[in-house]
Amino acid sequence: MEFGSIKSTVGLIYDEFMQNADTRTGNWLLMSSPIPQTIIITAYIYFVTSLGPRIMENRKAFDLKGVLVVYNFSVVALSLYMCYEFVMSGWGTGYSFRCDLVDYSDSPQGLRMAATCWLYYFSKFIEMLDTIFFVLRKKNSQVTFLHVYHHSIMPFTWWFGVRFSAGGLGTFHALLNCVVHVIMYTYYGLTAMGPKYQKYLWWKKYLTTIQLIQFVMVTSHISQYFFIKDCPYQFPIFVYIIGLYGLIFLFLFLNFWYHAYTKGKRLPKVLQAQTWSHHTNGVMNGNANHDKDE
Repeated sequence: MEFGSIKSTVGLIYDEFMQNADTRTGNWLLMSSPIPQTIIITAYIYFVTSLGPRIMENRKAFDLKGVLVVYNFSVVALSLYMCYEFVMSGWGTGYSFRCDLVDYSDSPQGLRMAATCWLYYFSKFIEMLDTIFFVLRKKNSQVTFLHVYHHSIMPFTWWFGVRFSAGGLGTFHALLNCVVHVIMYTYYGLTAMGPKYQKYLWWKKYLTTIQLIQFVMVTSHISQYFFIKDCPYQFPIFVYIIGLYGLIFLFLFLNFWYHAYTKGKRLPKVLQAQTWSHHTNGVMNGNANHDKDE
């Protein structure tokens, strides 16, 4: 009886909470409830931290060079498409880059932005393949807490973004992230193509700088909310989440910068090169040591 009462209370709280949800996105894939995505994320964490390494322990690492080339350039294409959609649904067609509210109407532009937000959310599940490829290639040292945390928290938080606030100022960081992903996964795609393409990767040392610029821009943009006198953004909680997320990763990447460019410069040139490679090969998206080189 007591359990039934608790279950009933939780159900009532959930129903009240969902009354404020965006009715347009309710029937979209994975949007009816947070439970399906929670199952997927839990299975992902279990596989990459426990089951996968145990399965691969006595097996030969998979050679996934061809798969990685296709995967990385596919993510580049998807990121380019999402950049275009974010621009055409708001950021290049009317948004002020200040107090931009969510358009909950059924207008073509409002629905286009909501659909783009959902696609960005879904892309986070695709990007979980980054970690799965690490496991299959027996690159277990690359499966860090920071890496798994990022790939888990992004889709989880974005479910609420799509379900309640699909548009407005809270999507600026997604647009920037798509831009950075174009650059980052292009680099990964070229590295997966083999040593003969190394000459085209002279710009890899700038990846950390690009990442830092991204988090500075995200934090600066979202912080405007606290200085605008009257900004009736519909769900301020997302402002706090985005701001906190931007600050956390800004400090993490400043730490990477310090170790790669300050401490590293005091080392012999051979060790400097190792430090550069260690800190610039894929720390985007919070994925420290995200090395896809062969």
